Amino acid sequence: MTDRLGRADLHIHTLASDGTSGIIEILDHAENATDLDVIAITDHERVDAALAARTIARERGSRIEVVVGEEVSTLGGHLLALFIEERIRPLRSLRTSIAEVHEQGGLAIPAHPLVPYPLCAPGWVLRRLLEDSDKRVRPDAIEAFNPTTLGRPWHGRVVRFAAEHGLATVGNSDAHEAAAIGIGWSTFPGRTAEELRTAILEGQTHHHGSFHATGGQLVTFGRQLRKYSRDARANVRARVLRDGSGRDLGYPGGSHRPPRFEEAWASLQATRQLDGDALEKGEPVG
Repeated sequence: MTDRLGRADLHIHTLASDGTSGIIEILDHAENATDLDVIAITDHERVDAALAARTIARERGSRIEVVVGEEVSTLGGHLLALFIEERIRPLRSLRTSIAEVHEQGGLAIPAHPLVPYPLCAPGWVLRRLLEDSDKRVRPDAIEAFNPTTLGRPWHGRVVRFAAEHGLATVGNSDAHEAAAIGIGWSTFPGRTAEELRTAILEGQTHHHGSFHATGGQLVTFGRQLRKYSRDARANVRARVLRDGSGRDLGYPGGSHRPPRFEEAWASLQATRQLDGDALEKGEPVG
């Protein structure tokens, strides 16, 4: 093994929120088509797909480690909550949200900050938090690279802000489809999620990436619109039939209501084991 730095992409969305890929597709792409070591699933206002992805990655023996995360909509802009186990409630102050992330032992990183847009944390809010005497409300790092169209013109300003305030920087893809994973990334000493966590806290991460081509995001937006249409049809069908189903959340058991990942995953693994046993005995499977 070489001594290269580890690589991480800590901002990825799935079908459970506004992404267009399920977690199996995401895990397969991250493992087979990137040189990432760590990814974080950060759906809007939920952690169910992230928890499922971590379980699947571990049970498959994937070389990719999955960090459970969430992109939280706060009154002060979007916040990446990483290394958490439970959902952070949305629509509260950025200060309160960061404190709750830290109460779970997680890391809090403002997403695509400083852009003059309601979903982005403004500089004056971040300065106030960084100067707060209560360490629990201070962000742990800042997303210095985000490849979106809005992020491009403000990238330099974010990098300067991080340097001025001694903030660790991370780069992420903000991927809404599997193919975009790794277009933005962070490097860090080590390879594991725990080593990444330590690197962020010690300011040893570096951001990297390439911006989306002009108009490139329109293709993804079209896929999102088609996904929303499928979701709406599935929800209407479920209400009419009252069959305990719902829109696809992108993981085994995610079309049930309530979702039943553990049950569906255990059943899938048992079926695979039976098929494997049958193959060994030369019996037909399926």
